[in-house]
Amino acid sequence: MKKVFRILMIVIIIGAFGGTLFFLYNKSKNKTDIYETKNPFMSDVINKTVATGSVVPRFEIEIKPQVSGIIDELFVEAGDNVSKGQIVARIKIIPDMVNLNAAETRLNRAKINHEDAQIDYERMEKLFDNNVISYEEFKNAKVAFDSAKEEWSAAENNLELIKNGVTKKAKDATNTLVRSTIEGMVLDVPVEVGNSVIQSNTFNEGTTIASVADMQDMIFEGKVVETEVGKIREGMPIELEIGAIDKEKFAAALEYIAPKGVEENGAIQFEIKANVQLKEEQFIRAGYSANANIVLERKDSVMVIPEGLLQFDDDSSYVEIETAEPQIFEKKMVKTGLSDGINIEITDGLSIKDNVKGDKTDPNKINEEASTQG
Repeated sequence: MKKVFRILMIVIIIGAFGGTLFFLYNKSKNKTDIYETKNPFMSDVINKTVATGSVVPRFEIEIKPQVSGIIDELFVEAGDNVSKGQIVARIKIIPDMVNLNAAETRLNRAKINHEDAQIDYERMEKLFDNNVISYEEFKNAKVAFDSAKEEWSAAENNLELIKNGVTKKAKDATNTLVRSTIEGMVLDVPVEVGNSVIQSNTFNEGTTIASVADMQDMIFEGKVVETEVGKIREGMPIELEIGAIDKEKFAAALEYIAPKGVEENGAIQFEIKANVQLKEEQFIRAGYSANANIVLERKDSVMVIPEGLLQFDDDSSYVEIETAEPQIFEKKMVKTGLSDGINIEITDGLSIKDNVKGDKTDPNKINEEASTQG
């Protein structure tokens, strides 16, 4: 019995040792690599560059007063549409006391001179009617009287202008009424009733009463890096993507490329402008940020492969295609065309039925997918 037990133990030990050797042998064997294969396919290839910027009105006009004073009344607010010449605000003039005193003094003097010239004129008129004096003397008296009358009227108007900014004879031509100089939409009214404003003059640009722009004449303003600016030209079509309007794209046409670049964040940037082609029902708010997709080159319905499948040998490019035997690949030279950074056009060397070697894959994963599909 002991002999049988001893023999059994020896057999078990030998079997365990043999199994271990077999396991280690299988583990040490090189596993066969399995690669995915992909077929060429037909697609559009678009090479484009992207410029970032914003959409703004082509012309934005700042309405400024012609007199200094205080805002007495505002007739518009942001978002209102105005016509050319429409009243935007009314200004109440606060007269300067020195100028006011001088104007009142001038008026009193003009009144005194007018009364004196009137008395002299009436006396000379009676003498002329009685043929006592000549016509020349009468004429001089009449001219002096008319001049005194005009000076009195001018002094009155000057006092009215200093006090109220308008004369009684020309209320429609007053500078206290601020009018829009263009037709468009009011974008901003940065003042309130009661604010002091300064007139526009040689030494001061003046206080802005309102900003007005034509919202149907919009442009895209953006920047393009120097590596791309040589590839674009005026008149090229642009597709605008506006962040605030994600479900709609807008057409535009490139109309300006800056002749001089500006360094920003270590790169040379060139300003571009494009005319946004709005439809009647479309509306874009001023200042929206946008991306401009500029199509540099385009090819439709050409044979392409993912650019990652392409390999390079010196100045030549090639792919590896599967032979008649599965997972056996051979090198094949190809000629390439346009690339969009994801797919690349193949002009020669491949057919649509070729299986191109791709990335290495896990055999277990393939078996699992096959069993799932089965």
